[in-house]
Parts: sequence; C-alpha cells; structure tokens
Amino acid sequence: MGDIAKGALGGAWSLLVGWVLPTALNLAILTTTLLSSLRKVPPFEHAWGLAEERGALAFLTASLMLGLVLNALQNPLYRILEGYLLWPSLAYEYGCRRHQAIRRDLTDRLLLMRLERRATGINLSAVDRADLTLLRHSPHLARYRSLDQRSTVTRRALLQERLARYPVGDGHLAPTRLGNAIRRFEVYAYDRYQLDSQLLWNELTATAPEQARRQVDTARTSVDFFVCLLYGHLAVLLAAAVTLTSTATGATAAATTAVVLAALIPVWYRCAVSATDEWAAAVRALVNVGRHPLAASLGLDIPKEIAAERTMWSLVSRIPRIPYHEHAAALDHYRRSPAPTTNDTM
Repeated sequence: MGDIAKGALGGAWSLLVGWVLPTALNLAILTTTLLSSLRKVPPFEHAWGLAEERGALAFLTASLMLGLVLNALQNPLYRILEGYLLWPSLAYEYGCRRHQAIRRDLTDRLLLMRLERRATGINLSAVDRADLTLLRHSPHLARYRSLDQRSTVTRRALLQERLARYPVGDGHLAPTRLGNAIRRFEVYAYDRYQLDSQLLWNELTATAPEQARRQVDTARTSVDFFVCLLYGHLAVLLAAAVTLTSTATGATAAATTAVVLAALIPVWYRCAVSATDEWAAAVRALVNVGRHPLAASLGLDIPKEIAAERTMWSLVSRIPRIPYHEHAAALDHYRRSPAPTTNDTM
C-alpha cells in the first residue's frame, strides 16, 4: 500500500513525508503545550485567534506552508548540520581533527582485532607481527583494549558500520557526524571511477534507471524527516524559552516541553546519521548502474579496463568545471562512432 501511495504521489511523497509531516508534528507540540500560554505575546496572539476560529484548517495550512518553506531551505539547513555554513574556522578545524582521530581509532581497533584473530590460527608475516606489536602498545587504543578483547562478531560489525560512515581520505572529512556520513557517498563515484557525481548529478539522474532514481529519493526522505523534526524542535524549544521569560502562566508545561525536546534533539540527529546508510547505498547503486547509460548519452564507450575508464571519467568531469582546453580532445579516444544515416547506406 505504501508503494502504491509513493507511485501515485511521485515527488510529492518526499515533500509530504520529509518536510510537511514533521512540521505538522512540531506544530502539534506547539499548539498543545505552549500556544495557550503565548496567546498574549504579540507574535503568537494572531496565531491563537486563528487556532480558535478555524482550528483544523489553520493547522493544515500552516503545516503545508511551513513544510514548503523548509523544503525550499533544505540546502542551507543541511549545510549547517554538516558543518559547512555558519561554522567559525576554529570550530570547523577542531571538528575535522576530532573526526580524523575517531576514524583513526576505529581503523586501528578493527585492524588490531583482525590481526589478533589471525595470530591464533596462522603464522603472521613480519610486517603483520610488527603492526600487531605496535597496536597492542598504542596509547590511544589502551582504553578500548578490555572491551575489544571481548568483542563479538556483532560488535565488530557495528564498529565497521561506524567506520563506513566516514569518507575516504582525510581531505574529505567534515567537522560533524552528519557531514561525514553524507560526504562518504558524495565522493564515492570520484574515488571509484574518477567520476565527479556532484558536478554531473543532473546528467547522472537524467539517464539512470527509474528504479535507481526512486531509491535515492526514498532513502533521502528518511533523512529529511529527522532533519526537519530536529529544526522544528529547536523552534519549539525557542518558543518554550519565550514562554518562560515572558509570562508566568504555563511555566510548568513550558519547562517540561523544553527538557523533553532538548533530550530528543540529539536523538533525532543520531537517527538522521543512521538513516544516511540507506541513502549511501542508493547513491552507490545509482552510480554503479547509471554510469553506463550516462556514457551512452554522452556518446562515449566505456573501456574494458578500469584504469582507462577512470581516465575517461576524469576527462568528462573537467568539462563542466573548467573552460574548454585543447586537452579535452583526449576524449576523442572514447567517443562512439556515429551511427550511419539512411543516405550513407544507400
């Protein structure tokens, strides 16, 4: 039934579930817990009048309009949470260093567990023995030793899952968990194929199979839901602070609402980070199956050798990024021969 609704609504499904629904939830919290206390505050006085007069219609209209506004602002909203917008330079650099250390610890912990498992069954090479000794005496892994020695297959899989939420290479690290979780699939195509999917995203989605495009939209909807819910909680939290400072009525409800929302905000942030796993898988599938129709639509033949394919996509990615240069003629080697016309065959 859900698939039927998604197919009928098309792109509106992502808008409704990702932005309008969480907006309605936040408005419901605001109206049931705070609006009656804020009815004498000038910005909310008119809203209280509408809520009394029109009720459900005013609520639905406000949910739809605010959801559309938040959807239009999704790029800056995401960039703030990713650490690219409104972040001071010192905070940005500190966040990148912190996540670099976290990724290093995860990598070393998994490597140490793998080497210790191998050491019990086979003879390690001299290089592996040296790595094992170094990791066992590493100070930054000392606090994890007792826990990792009792690790199970499930725990190792969870550590691998956390590590997989980081992009390849220190140069791509972002200062936040959400930024790194999104950045990992933004650089996937370039790391594997030298295909800059950020520059060629419209071309890639225009030629990819319909199912692959739909999977990306559906997977992103879950992340949109938690991001919108988080920002809505921040807005309601601000309204609760206004209630506590401007009126004596409803102070208990406002304080309770503020405490609950403050506790839920980091939960929704973690949920958004976890939801990027499905988004990342959908983007990987889009790149893997979509680069062939993309090459065909550009009049190119993908070479058999992966190294040659990476060279081809590197050349293609330069076209929208820099002005034309004679080096672009290197693409002629990969161009498909034009199909013969009717006049040529006669």
